[in-house]
Amino acid sequence: MNAPIDFSAVKTRQMAAWASGDYAVIGTTLQLVGEQLAEACDIRWDESVLDVAAGNGNATLAAARRGARVTSTDYVGSLLERGAERAKAEHLQVTFLEADAEALPFEKASFDVVLSTFGVMFSPDQAKAAAEMARVCRSGGRIGLANWTPEGFIGQMFKTLGRHLPPPAGVQPPSLWGVESHLHKLFGDEAAAIAVTPRQFNFRYRSAAHFIEVFRDWYGPVHKAFAALPADGAAALEKDLTELLNRLNRAGAESLVVPSDYLEIVVTRR
Repeated sequence: MNAPIDFSAVKTRQMAAWASGDYAVIGTTLQLVGEQLAEACDIRWDESVLDVAAGNGNATLAAARRGARVTSTDYVGSLLERGAERAKAEHLQVTFLEADAEALPFEKASFDVVLSTFGVMFSPDQAKAAAEMARVCRSGGRIGLANWTPEGFIGQMFKTLGRHLPPPAGVQPPSLWGVESHLHKLFGDEAAAIAVTPRQFNFRYRSAAHFIEVFRDWYGPVHKAFAALPADGAAALEKDLTELLNRLNRAGAESLVVPSDYLEIVVTRR
């Protein structure tokens, strides 16, 4: 019999990873995804919106720009601080609150719309996180998600990281949130409908070396992976990431443009 997964220990390690580096350096480049998701969810003025695992607030800002009353949550307080700085700069009224996606501190049916862009998918207990999002969303409300796919670039990047630094045993890969059949398992009877739109985000950097430099410095999971490996292991990881980036690069030798597949999902709450 397999030992039960210690989700608390996994989450502690995850929090340390996401708090390392500075995700906001990467996150701000993904703002387009939050804007598209807000449109897909058809957010209305004065609707109550919750952003789960909000990071530095891409979906938060997109919803607030559309006149919604937004609560932005994450379990890493320093990321919320970056989101608050951005909201202040735009004179947007947003509530920021530290909260765990698997234990949201809100009453049932508190929100019209619940959002997460590349955030909740990293929760170790996937079923619990999905149940929490459904619980706090009212009947007829929308749950909007942007999730990397297993086959896309970011999904492949995490598989590459996993070959060099194996993930915790028994924990489902985050990229399962980018599989439509898995979404139906997660939301099941709580969903009246699940609309899925395949999309791509283009990562734009000078070169593979530039991408790796930025992600090694600022993107928590990559930062932690390189820090945990000995010199020869780090060199091997850099080699594999370079090969992956160059294989997917559509910009030629002079620059780097790597498309990454993700699913844009709108779950209508039953």
